[in-house]
Amino acid sequence: MDREFIAERQKGLQNYLNVITTNHILCNCELVKKFLDPNNYSANYTEIALQQVSMFFRSEPKWEVVEPLKDIGWRIRKKYFLMKIKNQPKERLVLSWADLGPDKYLSDKDFQCLIKLLPSCLHPNIYRVTFATANESSALLIRMFNEKGTLKDLIYKSKPKDPFLKKYCNPKKIQGLELQQIKTYGRQILEVLKFLHDKGFPYGHLHASNVMLDGDTCRLLDLENSLLGLPSFYRSYFSQFRKINTLESVDVHCFGHLLYEMTYGRPPDSVPVDSFPPSPSMAVVAVLESTLSCEACKNGMPTVSQLLQMPLFSDVLLTTSEKPQFKIPTKLKEALRIAKECIEKRLIEEQKQIHQHRRLTRAQSHHGSEEERKKRKILARKKSKRSAIENNEEHSAKYSNSNNSGSGASSPLTSPSSPIPPSTAGSKSMSLAIRILIKTYMYTKRSPSLG
Repeated sequence: MDREFIAERQKGLQNYLNVITTNHILCNCELVKKFLDPNNYSANYTEIALQQVSMFFRSEPKWEVVEPLKDIGWRIRKKYFLMKIKNQPKERLVLSWADLGPDKYLSDKDFQCLIKLLPSCLHPNIYRVTFATANESSALLIRMFNEKGTLKDLIYKSKPKDPFLKKYCNPKKIQGLELQQIKTYGRQILEVLKFLHDKGFPYGHLHASNVMLDGDTCRLLDLENSLLGLPSFYRSYFSQFRKINTLESVDVHCFGHLLYEMTYGRPPDSVPVDSFPPSPSMAVVAVLESTLSCEACKNGMPTVSQLLQMPLFSDVLLTTSEKPQFKIPTKLKEALRIAKECIEKRLIEEQKQIHQHRRLTRAQSHHGSEEERKKRKILARKKSKRSAIENNEEHSAKYSNSNNSGSGASSPLTSPSSPIPPSTAGSKSMSLAIRILIKTYMYTKRSPSLG
């Protein structure tokens, strides 16, 4: 219990926590969140998900759970199960369940209608939803299981069924994709983002684990996330920059993260990125600079259309026979527009709070620095000396004034011809009487017979 030892251990533990919380994957881990904030992360979400899925199976008996897919995703409140259809036992599907997030602004009715609309969305670069349903507190979707996994699985050479931390937190080999893959996949992803933006459908959840690979075709996953109001994987990054304040600009910034990961085989160490490592082409760096550099984060993101016109993607030809189709009724489009505005408003408010906190922290850090303390001591000494000098001068001035006023009262200016004032004559006669009394006293002292 030695005080110095405890202080040293506390400092070491704080450094340990700082390392964990600056790692983007680790800081989103359920164990870390439960340790740092046990009150808000006390619920058992696996149990809650099982209850919801069991209720769903009562009304839909044709589905059957094969096994739970534990921790394959990064979200604490989203759970996955491997499924099969009873009359097609060889086919494997994935059921995902998630509860509502902080950005759910749709009414329950509009929310459920839009979730049920997702299976009707057809696009060559959107992964098809087989079944979707929702209630007032959560949503449940079923898609085909893909053995090859996602774009992130390709980059990290991992198995889709493994836990998220095992797959991506500490890769054995770091290697980016070929230039042609980067160009093709990048173009496909930008095309589907443009499609969603044109439809007025908010996304905001682009990252490598949300891009399914089907041969050489990228297909976007988890369109339901924005309807559920779930936070983005990269929110802790773009919430630092006040110019990234729309869902369109969020998608572009997230695309920058994805392009970096495709190019270098790993995410950036920090954002904004000051300088980029050597890449397969300067055209790649140009796109990265427009989305992840200090200047881009400070001044704002380009649009998806502008990225499509850049040399890296402009010469890529996409051949597909599938015609995009996603009909959203006018009433639901309006509901989506209002919900999008609310999501962006909350983001702007959060960015404002972060900005104010940063300013306050910088001011406190500057005020508490050793150099600043020395400056304050020097200024305090100078102020003390100055005030002492001023006090001395003020005291001297008062003393001088009092002397001047005293001499003026005792020696009034009078002309020689002016008569003596009565007070002066009185004082002279009094001094004469005192002298007579003193002489009489001295005389009696010398003549004792008179006493």
